[in-house]
Amino acid sequence: MTTTPLAYPPQEPELTGEDARLRNWARNSRLGPPGSVVAPASEAELSEFLSTSGGRVRMIGSRMSPGRMMQVADGSGILLDLTRLSGLISSTDDTATFGGSTPLADVYAFLSARGQMLSASPGVIAEQTLAGALATGTHGQGLQQSSIAGAALSIRMVLADGTVAEFDRDHPHFPAIQLSLGSLGVITAVTLRARESVIYTCLKTAESADTLETDLETWNRENSLVKAWWFPQEGQVQVWKANAATDAEVVRYRAGGGELLAHATTNTTMNDTVESTLRQMRDDTKGVADAGKPLRTMTRFRDFTDVTGDVYQVFCKGIATPQINVEIGIPLSRAGEVIRMIKDWHRETRPRMHYPVILRCTGPSDGWLSPSHDQDTCYFGFVVYYAADGSLSEEGESFLRAVERALAAEGGRPHWGKYFDESLYDWPVLYPQWHAFRRVREALDPQHRFANAFTAALLD
Repeated sequence: MTTTPLAYPPQEPELTGEDARLRNWARNSRLGPPGSVVAPASEAELSEFLSTSGGRVRMIGSRMSPGRMMQVADGSGILLDLTRLSGLISSTDDTATFGGSTPLADVYAFLSARGQMLSASPGVIAEQTLAGALATGTHGQGLQQSSIAGAALSIRMVLADGTVAEFDRDHPHFPAIQLSLGSLGVITAVTLRARESVIYTCLKTAESADTLETDLETWNRENSLVKAWWFPQEGQVQVWKANAATDAEVVRYRAGGGELLAHATTNTTMNDTVESTLRQMRDDTKGVADAGKPLRTMTRFRDFTDVTGDVYQVFCKGIATPQINVEIGIPLSRAGEVIRMIKDWHRETRPRMHYPVILRCTGPSDGWLSPSHDQDTCYFGFVVYYAADGSLSEEGESFLRAVERALAAEGGRPHWGKYFDESLYDWPVLYPQWHAFRRVREALDPQHRFANAFTAALLD
């Protein structure tokens, strides 16, 4: 299989105007040539454009994925900016339909205002578009749920010939549509199942990593939502365990106007660990980029406090800052074995890490190309930040490449919206429905109009 070489490109300076729209969020890739962006004002206008034009097309969404996911194939390709196809379209008591380009933050705000939530736990960044989150497999944490696509009841798309088609859960193509890599059509509307909002109390603790191999699954089996950050160099883990709040905690939360409620006790036991990681980040980047946001992502691990709030207040706490992020899903049943392997590897190599290893577990997904397809999954996340001059340290790059090779060898499935070296993976072996997905693609886009160099290397 032909593959696109993995590259961690340097970051370009801040851009404005069309140049900004033609770069991805991390400012490390050009998505298309000047004049290639088309911004339809409605689904009908999009349908007309696709039915009367030719050439390759890709969607740019919030531009948070690596550039190769969004880039058009050649100088004649079109980048679709679907910003105007966003917002609430309709709702019932237990559903809400949004335009595909609606930011997740707007979806969450609408649901929260009427005391509801999705059945899927959110990721940390809410600037993503709904369609982009589905297309790349965005997920949260908790074994009782899976990716955000799991909350989708139906998905409407405009196909390559301009036809508008709607797919619900009974449609045989739906498991392919749920995570499509932008290769099947343009998502214009998604109907989501809503449920009554749960108010959670999230208990935050500092734990020893000595028994992380067994603790991780125990934490996830015994709690509703769990997220952990593992600092291998210090042998510590910060763990967030969220469960339904008590009646008394809910009363206090409501009395505070529904704002995130911080509890009285502050835990300082990980402050030295945080300072150690910050020193490595400063030394390795020689001046951190993006107004110091990477430093702020680390300092939040200091002086941590238990909180009570809804799922979005508790978990959508990410600071969006350009980075190289590698995330690999491993079957939960093998996570302990992988943790032992990482411990051994870390002891031998002592890599300089900018950020702790992020550990999030989810239940099975029915999306054919979801990294958690048909299995409880532990996602291992690794981050390296840019320096102020837009460069990446050689040691940071080496660390990411080494850890990805190790997890790929253990049967890992990479997160589609992050960085990965596709030459490390045998896709039909990893995904039992890989060829079924390709057949759906041939049915919906036989001319491969939505392909680019990256997706063609994967699917053709």
